[in-house]
This record gives sequence, C-alpha cells and structure tokens, in this order.
Amino acid sequence: MRYFYSSFVIMAIGLVAAYFLGGFAAIYITFLLIVLEVSLSFDNAVVNAKVLETMDPIWQKRFIVFGIPIAVFGMRLIFPLAIVAIVTGMGLFETLDVAMHQPLVYENALKSAEQTIFAFGGAFLLMVFLDFFFEERDIKWMHFVEGSKIVEKASMINNIELIIAIMVGLGLGHITGNFGVVMAFMYGVLLHTLLGMLDHFLSSDTVKSGIAGFIYLEVLDASFSFDGVIGAFALTSNIFIIMIGLGVGAMYVRSLTLYFVEHKTLSQFQYLEHGAHYAIGILAIIMLMKITMHVSEAVTGTIGIGLIAIAFAHSLWENKQLNKV
Repeated sequence: MRYFYSSFVIMAIGLVAAYFLGGFAAIYITFLLIVLEVSLSFDNAVVNAKVLETMDPIWQKRFIVFGIPIAVFGMRLIFPLAIVAIVTGMGLFETLDVAMHQPLVYENALKSAEQTIFAFGGAFLLMVFLDFFFEERDIKWMHFVEGSKIVEKASMINNIELIIAIMVGLGLGHITGNFGVVMAFMYGVLLHTLLGMLDHFLSSDTVKSGIAGFIYLEVLDASFSFDGVIGAFALTSNIFIIMIGLGVGAMYVRSLTLYFVEHKTLSQFQYLEHGAHYAIGILAIIMLMKITMHVSEAVTGTIGIGLIAIAFAHSLWENKQLNKV
C-alpha cells in the first residue's frame, strides 16, 4: 500500500482544488477522469515496469521524480496547449488565455488536430506492439498466433516491424487522402526507431540506457495521454479540471509501475506482459480508426483492462498447475 501513499495525497489535494474550481460537480468529474486515465493507461503501467526493470536504479528514481511533473503538467496541460498553439498560430500564453476564457474555442481547435494526434500516437504504439510481437521469446501466450509458421517466418525478415508500419501508413494515406495524417504517422514510426537506435548505442550489458529509456517512457506516456486528453472534453471543458483528473490518474499508473517493479510482478505472472502489449496493439488500431470514425473511450479502456485481466488469470492458473507438479 505504501506505493500508493503519494497518489492518495495528490488525489486529496486535487479533489480539494477541483472543489474550489467547480464545487461537488467538479469533484465528481475529476473522479471520473481519474478512472478514465487509469483504465486507458493500465497497460502502460505494465510496459513501463518492463522497461524500468532493465534501467539503472538511478534512472528509475529519475523517472519517478522528474516523470511525475512531466506527466501531470507537461503531457496533460502544456502539450495540449502547444498543439493548439501550433494549429492556430497563437502564442502559448494566448492559447492558455483562450482555454481559460473560451473553452469551446480551445476544444474545437484541439479536436481539429485530433487526426494528426491520433496518427502520431497510433503509429508509436503500433511500433511498440510490433517490436514485442516479432521479438524472439521462449514464453508464448497465444500459441496459435505467436507460434504459427507464418509469424515464425515473418519474424526472420529484417525490419519486419518497419515494413508493416510503412504499409499501414500508406494504407492510411489512401483511406484519408490527408498528407498531414501520413506525415504524423511516419514521424511516430521514426521517433520509435530513433529511440531504439539511441538505446542501442548508449546501452551497456543488460542495463537499458538511462536517457534513452527515460525518453522512451515519456513518449509512451504521451501516446497514451492523447486519448484521455481529447476524450476528457466529453466530461468538461475546464483544462485545469482535466489536468487534475488525468494527472492524478497518471500518478496512480506510476504507483502501479513501481509496485510491479519492486514485487517482480511480471516474472511472477508470465503472461501479464503479453496481455499489456496486445492491449497496446488494439489501442493503436483504435487510435488509427478514430481518424475516420468515433470510438468511445469506454470501449478502449474496457478492452485494455479486459485483456490484462485475462492474461493475469491465465498466469495465475499456469502457476497453480506448476505447483501441482
């Protein structure tokens, strides 16, 4: 429980701040936003834990100390403001003023950029999934898929992840006819590839490069936050309530990450990592689908948590079977 003390404290402060912003109605909306963020990013906690396990302890601490303000203020407040500023050509402070006094204008500006946002985030998450899916590993979860001859042969092709991603990007271009969407998608693929190269050059032995791992985790968090930030406007147009709710949710996700790392949860439940990556793959597909159609955040969160729950239950059953032998 000690891993969640800081999250409880931040949540209490956040709910008090929400009360002064809009009374009990704001508290209720903030609580809903916290649930939304945790449900959308639960699989993020699992993947974060996997990466953190390979990082130096110093960078693990830096991820928590510096990552929290980046997640709360950077990704849930500054980043959306920066996107709107770029789209509208306004300055950052001017955009903040619009968000505070003309929330509908701000919301419409942010939503006008959602196609490129989803293309970028979807591409990055797709690469995360493909990297995992085609990685050679001893433990397989869905044997009929992961252990199939087609997947085994495809895994032997150099840069199969990039080939698939580029094909998806080109297909997206033909469907949308939007050059900006294709460019945003390719930038997401490029960023993931560059971070992989940076990690390769800076890593030593089995310890993941601190700075490469840190940047990777922050970009991963940003990709997960897109869905929540845009979806939050269905509940409120107040950017500060959105920041508080999603920020507190991000705190809980980091608490979960620490818990998973310290308790070696991923090694105890062997299919948990698989479930998280399959959830990320589906989230990537849903984000790309959102470019041309509406998909409820409730659907996204339910699928993510559902896959992880199934993976957890299967891991638990497998552990019991091994103990019987």
